Amino acid sequence: MRRRAAVLCAAAAVLAGSVTGVPARAAAPAQLAWKKCGTGDYPTLQCASLEVPLDHADPDGRRITLALSRVPHTAKTSQGPLLVNPGGPGGSGLTLAGFVASALPKDVAARYDVVGFDPRGVGHSSPALDCAPGHFDPVRPDSVPATPALEQANLERARSFAADCSRRYADVLPYMDTVSAAQDMDTIRAALGAPRLSYLGYSYGTYLGAVYAKLHPERIRRLVLDSVVDPTGVWYDDNIGQERAFDDRHRALMAWIAKYDATYRLGKDPAKVEARWYAMRAALAKRPAGGRVGAAELEDTFIPGGYYDGYWPYLAEAFAAYVHDKDTGPLVEAYHEFAGVDGSGDNGYSVYTAVQCGDTAWPHDWARWHRDAWAVYAKSPFMAWNNAWYNAPCAFWPTGRTGHPDVANTRLPSSLLFQATDDAATPYAGGVAAHRLLAGSSLVVEQGGGNHGITLSGNACLDRYLAAYLADGTVPRGSGTADAVCARSPEPKPPAAKAASTSSRGSTLHGLLGFRR
Repeated sequence: MRRRAAVLCAAAAVLAGSVTGVPARAAAPAQLAWKKCGTGDYPTLQCASLEVPLDHADPDGRRITLALSRVPHTAKTSQGPLLVNPGGPGGSGLTLAGFVASALPKDVAARYDVVGFDPRGVGHSSPALDCAPGHFDPVRPDSVPATPALEQANLERARSFAADCSRRYADVLPYMDTVSAAQDMDTIRAALGAPRLSYLGYSYGTYLGAVYAKLHPERIRRLVLDSVVDPTGVWYDDNIGQERAFDDRHRALMAWIAKYDATYRLGKDPAKVEARWYAMRAALAKRPAGGRVGAAELEDTFIPGGYYDGYWPYLAEAFAAYVHDKDTGPLVEAYHEFAGVDGSGDNGYSVYTAVQCGDTAWPHDWARWHRDAWAVYAKSPFMAWNNAWYNAPCAFWPTGRTGHPDVANTRLPSSLLFQATDDAATPYAGGVAAHRLLAGSSLVVEQGGGNHGITLSGNACLDRYLAAYLADGTVPRGSGTADAVCARSPEPKPPAAKAASTSSRGSTLHGLLGFRR
């Protein structure tokens, strides 16, 4: 869950905190030329590209290109397109289409054209943003600004990133916002020749879907939102909520390691295991592992454990190897596996920042960021400053709105929301808030679950509700906050869990969803 960017688009204006449809000049839908682009895992994938206006309010102006993918329906009758989005902003959805088509029950997937896309600025779309290549190259300054010099070093990195984006993409940034991306979705719908579309969005993709539904409620057939962004907190407040929730998930990992003390020998008391983790962090701040994993990189490496507990065996093994044997190899390997940022990561962060910073107003007084980060750190230290610096370019961003879309919606057909109670990236309150705002929606809760992105990840109970809804619109109706409750997916168990976590459907999905979403 991370976000950014800015400017009104055709058929939409963001005024006084609301989204309102604005009539656009009619234009003939583009024709899509689909070509085979299958992979070993997803052999029936097809790819195409689609031009869309940079500024939807100026359909005759500059155009940009979106990359699309699809798995065509195979049933005799089709329920139309099912657009899928992995979140971000900045996540690529091209491969996700293949995954969703293969993970759904065959008789359900056969009725849909499952369509993925790289949103504007992302991946194979053009232009693809890359504001500051190598921004996350190790070793970065310690994220916790224990000295004024450390704070200034991190501030300079944030200012520099914002300045680089402004210099490279001044003409694009005003249109790198959620509303524009939602209008792109409607252009995709028209190019597919579909009067309505269905949508499955994870993480930030839930907000993108809710904004699209506000703009075009009459064009929604089915709407599935999994791991739901709190639409009332975009984006500064949502990120503070994340920081507190990730600390809870980090402590859950420490408790899991203590539970398996016979394997990891780091102690049976979770508090003492946690103390050893922070001692490791302090040591790496002075002497980075392999010259690459300092304190900030260690946080980056363990943050994915808050998204998906299938990574816990790897993280625990690396932690134990460092503590017991001063063996940095597993830690460096885990960093490269979970936290190392390559060119696609630079692109993803650039889009993340462009959309999130420009979507809405952020505090521009650094004193407030400083005060709030230290307040969170006092009780929830794990990710407080790391996340503050991740979003800090927004304090210096050249564009931005004064409000954000109100996604409250009374015009939708039934929609289906999924939320884990202990999700850190999109805390539970967000799912409850969206459920309240989307009239007629149903909320399915994974009780005690802590993973982020919970459908098509191995929980049969959740997947039954998803399949039934996509098949014929069936939704559960309950009398409480949740309309249905599923038991959480089992936690991993070492040592066999390490091998299992690389081959499971959950691992595949979370690899596609990525982190920092």
